[in-house]
Amino acid sequence: MIVDDFLVKTEEGYYCRYGGFYIDAMLPVACNLISHAHGDHATNGHRLMYATEATFAFMRNKFGKINDESTQVIAFGNSFTIGDVLVMFLPAGHMLGSAQILMSYQGIRYLYTGDYKLQLDPTCEPIEIVQADVLITESTFANPSIKHPDFKEEILKLKNKPSNIMLGCYTLGKAQRLTALINQYLPEREVLVHHKIYPIHKLYEKLGSTPLKYVLYNRKAMKEGAPNKIYLVPPLTFNSYFKAKNVLKAFASGWERLQRQNDIELYISDHIDWDDLLFFIEKVQPTQVWTIHGDGRHLREHLRGKLLVRDIYKH
Repeated sequence: MIVDDFLVKTEEGYYCRYGGFYIDAMLPVACNLISHAHGDHATNGHRLMYATEATFAFMRNKFGKINDESTQVIAFGNSFTIGDVLVMFLPAGHMLGSAQILMSYQGIRYLYTGDYKLQLDPTCEPIEIVQADVLITESTFANPSIKHPDFKEEILKLKNKPSNIMLGCYTLGKAQRLTALINQYLPEREVLVHHKIYPIHKLYEKLGSTPLKYVLYNRKAMKEGAPNKIYLVPPLTFNSYFKAKNVLKAFASGWERLQRQNDIELYISDHIDWDDLLFFIEKVQPTQVWTIHGDGRHLREHLRGKLLVRDIYKH
């Protein structure tokens, strides 16, 4: 029997009282399971933390220091018990080390997706799809009007441009994926990375399986030689360069609002779109879907009379 309050949203994060743990807690708690290293999911200061090796590596890069006694490194596919709940981490395909969290309690399987994507990405582990009774899914782009285009067609928009390109992107995950895509599909382009992105590229090289070809940005390299450079910069830097000359500007994202006033639209997202969400639900075969991180109204309407869909309960 499905427990309606198995996982609830609290001020601290998503809480499972049957296991006595939180998932992706934003405030310090006694026990926290971390799906991946992005700042809206991973925080420091918890008494006990469970995450993948890559997630902890990225957190150490961000926070500088993590109490090793508080960390429990979890390998994909290995099960462990917290309280009365059996837990397993599975690849989510969102970024390197990102995990879905599969929880079993009294014979019912609850699958928390965290952020995830189905598109191929050689810089991270491909998503693993399993069946569950309750799917607790992100709904960032859960809208029938949103369909992410083919990433190969998008990256090829940067081909044959007679100018250097300043490419805005998120520092962790997106920048590394873009570098790999440019290396593969635009080998004539040289990748330069911002100094905040550089150490994360180094971690990807250490922990991942796909080599990345790039150099650390310097102004001289950008100005000299052929105009074949693509300079990857974080969002704040990108926004501060709004008056930059002699470069084309693009920002890689699934959000339409981030494409405005740029020279090139570049819809490359690390989240599922509407079609991906429906496909994923079909494969997981849940009897209930609980939505988080977004708006589940379109999904509820689409599956009305077929499948129970609701927002996760707040406590």
